[in-house]
Amino acid sequence: MLSGTPRTFIGSTTFQVSGMTCAHCQRAVTEEIVAVAGVETVTVDLASGTVTVTADRPVDRADIAAAVDEAGYALVP
Repeated sequence: MLSGTPRTFIGSTTFQVSGMTCAHCQRAVTEEIVAVAGVETVTVDLASGTVTVTADRPVDRADIAAAVDEAGYALVP
């Protein structure tokens, strides 16, 4: 993560995730991220390798990274 990037976010933020290639990947990442407190929606775009997360209260980017890691993938810095 870049040093100028805020640690938490509210609203919609897009993350780049490496290794997602199929519907299983999409499902696994979505299930892990949606379990993070404060996350409202998760949209995975396999073609671009991005995940857009919408939060209704401050969510720590490290929690999103940990959820993606738990699913078996990694955020691209």
